[in-house]
Amino acid sequence: MTTAPFKVAAVQAAPAFLDKAAGVAKAIALIEEAAAAGAKLIAFPECWIPGYPWWVWLDSPAWGMQFVRRHVENCITADGPEAQQIAAAAKANGIFVVLGYSERDAGSLYIAQLLINAEGEIIAARRKLKATHVERTVFGEGDGSDIKVHDTALGRIGALCCWEHMNPLTKYAMYAQDEQIHVGAWPSFSLYEGAAYALGPQLNTAISQVYAAEAQCFVIAACATVSPEMVEMMCDTPVKRHLLQAGGGYAMIYGPDGSPLNAPLPPDQEGLVYAEIDLGMIAYAKAAADPAGHYSRPDVARLLFNPEPTPRVQRFGATATTRDRHAAFADAAKPETETLPAAPSSDTLLRLVP
Repeated sequence: MTTAPFKVAAVQAAPAFLDKAAGVAKAIALIEEAAAAGAKLIAFPECWIPGYPWWVWLDSPAWGMQFVRRHVENCITADGPEAQQIAAAAKANGIFVVLGYSERDAGSLYIAQLLINAEGEIIAARRKLKATHVERTVFGEGDGSDIKVHDTALGRIGALCCWEHMNPLTKYAMYAQDEQIHVGAWPSFSLYEGAAYALGPQLNTAISQVYAAEAQCFVIAACATVSPEMVEMMCDTPVKRHLLQAGGGYAMIYGPDGSPLNAPLPPDQEGLVYAEIDLGMIAYAKAAADPAGHYSRPDVARLLFNPEPTPRVQRFGATATTRDRHAAFADAAKPETETLPAAPSSDTLLRLVP
């Protein structure tokens, strides 16, 4: 684990919308820019390749069907050529990359993040546990194996997407894994501006800031922008132009006491924000409060957490093998045979002990 302070970067930029080849090229350019500036880690926004499907918020599902084929064809796979290009760029530039992307797996799509170390190894391909609101018309769900913090040369790194940060139990499961560096991926805060406070920058940057204070970790909150070209593509009426506006970028980096560590960019400006982080500072925050450690009361409240993968098909028999979909990116393979783990009680996720 790195003990000396080091620089990290968060992306604030529009995607190359529905163009995975251009998206990979833009990602590599940002990786090179961050590495040239001395950053050891770069974080990308949610669904940054090939761009967040804003059309689901703008009109009926029937109207949105015009984007479906192009979107599916430009989503990428966790181990496909585009992911390998990003991994090669991470290795060439000696930088840890956390890429927000839309994952295509057979006939389904998932909001996902790739964690790639500075040696170009994909150490995790995680999925958003629960798509938010109308996102569920596009994306499937992850499982408990996606709520994981990883040991790396830089420290213990975890990642979540957007409103996963709103779920107290998901957050607590991350905190309990001694997370030191957290990457939050956000899609832009320019939807329903002025009409839906919960979707705006004030609340959602506060969520990232509170995560840092609760977990006593560094939070790198990457946030995309909506480009004028995206507005032209999706907003064919004045009403839609009012619902989705250009800009919305609010990338920020927070310290383990919740303090902001960078000056924000203007919300319509593309670029990288940087901060120097020192993991030794976590000790001061933990001394005051550690909600998953000395500041907890497990005799009163405990979390039931199932971290096992949930395969759609469970094979059984003498020759059956079941492999975790993360196995290609993990140090240790799953056993050759396994039984389906017992699911936690359906009536509760939080066990209260009176």
